[in-house]
Amino acid sequence: MKKILICGIIVTGALTSCDSFLDIHPDDTFTNTPSYWSNTDNLDNQCNTFLNNYTGYGNGGSYGWFYFKTLGDDQVNFSDNNWEYTNVVASSLDWKYPFEDVRHANYVLTGLKSSSLAYETKANYEGIAKLNRAWTYYQLVRQYGDVPFINTVVTTEDDNILYGPRIDRDIVMDSVLNDLNYAAEHITQTNKQRFTADMALAMKAEIALYEGTYCKYRTAEDNAGKAANPDRAQRYLNECVDACNKLMAKDYKLNESYRGNYNSTDLSKNPEMIFYKPYSKNKLHHSTIDYTMNTGGTNGMTKDAFDAYLFLDGKPKATTTMNTNDAATKNADGQYSIEAQLAVRDKRLAETIDPILAFKGHDYKRAGSSGFTSSTGYAVCKYDNVTELTVDERNNIGRQYTDCPIYWLSVIYLNFAEAKAELGTITQTDLDNSVNKLQTRAGLPGIQLAPAADPANNMNVSNLLWEIRRTRRCELMFDNWTRYWDLIRWHQLHLLDSEQHPNIYLGANLSNVTNPEEDLTPNGYMIGSNTINQVRRFDKKYYFYPIPTGQITLGGLTQNPGWQ
Repeated sequence: MKKILICGIIVTGALTSCDSFLDIHPDDTFTNTPSYWSNTDNLDNQCNTFLNNYTGYGNGGSYGWFYFKTLGDDQVNFSDNNWEYTNVVASSLDWKYPFEDVRHANYVLTGLKSSSLAYETKANYEGIAKLNRAWTYYQLVRQYGDVPFINTVVTTEDDNILYGPRIDRDIVMDSVLNDLNYAAEHITQTNKQRFTADMALAMKAEIALYEGTYCKYRTAEDNAGKAANPDRAQRYLNECVDACNKLMAKDYKLNESYRGNYNSTDLSKNPEMIFYKPYSKNKLHHSTIDYTMNTGGTNGMTKDAFDAYLFLDGKPKATTTMNTNDAATKNADGQYSIEAQLAVRDKRLAETIDPILAFKGHDYKRAGSSGFTSSTGYAVCKYDNVTELTVDERNNIGRQYTDCPIYWLSVIYLNFAEAKAELGTITQTDLDNSVNKLQTRAGLPGIQLAPAADPANNMNVSNLLWEIRRTRRCELMFDNWTRYWDLIRWHQLHLLDSEQHPNIYLGANLSNVTNPEEDLTPNGYMIGSNTINQVRRFDKKYYFYPIPTGQITLGGLTQNPGWQ
């Protein structure tokens, strides 16, 4: 998706190749004066530009983050299942766009210094700019580790910044936390489609949980020489708990429907929502539903993800006494069904994938749509709305208008429980007031402080943390690339090695299918489309993206370990 970036000032003269710090939008031609920054309409225009960074389900025919970020152990892509980067690149929009956004935020903050508006009004807009600067640096640090840190407006004369070094990622993240604290205290807007203090708290909860767990589990070998830091981890985990407590004390409530968080045409009525991206039948559309029922093939759920869902007795596949046979059976219509399996599992599973498998020779038509297949047989129905949208609206590019959740109460419950468990301070009451509400909605017994062991626990964590992480995975299945970044912060990226963990490339059990056209394992599980020749091997260098060589040649920047 092309981003529209308005950085807020006219510059003259040619810009050099260090354009990430200097670039502005070519249509931005306003006069940079104190009177401009004293007009709230102008400030609204500047700050609303940041909304472009929250892509949600995408705009028109371009898709957003939800569902499509397939690098993980939850999905198999029909085409490319490799790491985001396998070679060093000369340039990257993952590097360029964020620094343009940092520049934009710094322009707003600098401009406000000359504004004649009242303190509270200026502080509101400063909070919005700082919130978005924080969000941008969070993205950069997650991807690159140490990065150049800029909190002023850079000009062509600022050689020490333009050609300066990368700054310790811990220092950058401390600045991120400071910006978020300011935003949470000073933003006064209340529109859930825009930036609010509650949205700042929700963002703080997410980022503080990331930082706390990342610093707890990182190793010097895989983190450019920086080892785990228990004190820092504790500080950030406490910051996460604090933000969650403030939000949980407010009037947000769980929506009755799990799937209703994802396929609603009007999330303004949803009591869970803290911040969401609205779409409109007449103005703004997306294509997420179309891409989950596209005749060219859809990205399907993995066997590894399917097996993560508990049975209704609250037990995993290894210890349940319920029927664990997952082979699809042929129904009266000649379709291969898994309805029986879904009936005894966590209710979220049936609200996430179709009851009918979709694979070569047996495509599936969901509520009148064209027939489609899935890369693993399991097809994703989580985002579809078959009652309010017509078949034509659902099955064509750029025609859907369901709203997209970005921050909502379920995520706060998950963050709270995990942070408290990591701190070792969680109580049964904490569980009952957070994740166990999600378990109830999913038709499951609540998590206990001392749950039984699951033989599938391959993360070397306590039984309690394993169950909390399971709940997070199932609750946020396919959402916003969450799973990939969770594996990064837990230091579990090796789980994405397809040779060591083949279940992340396998799909549905087709052992009952006569003469299947798909490749199967000896025990009948579908091998994900195009994965036989796409072995994904783990290397510790994948904990970071490579720094673009075009930036390194400018001077001052070093490459991340392992990238040549």
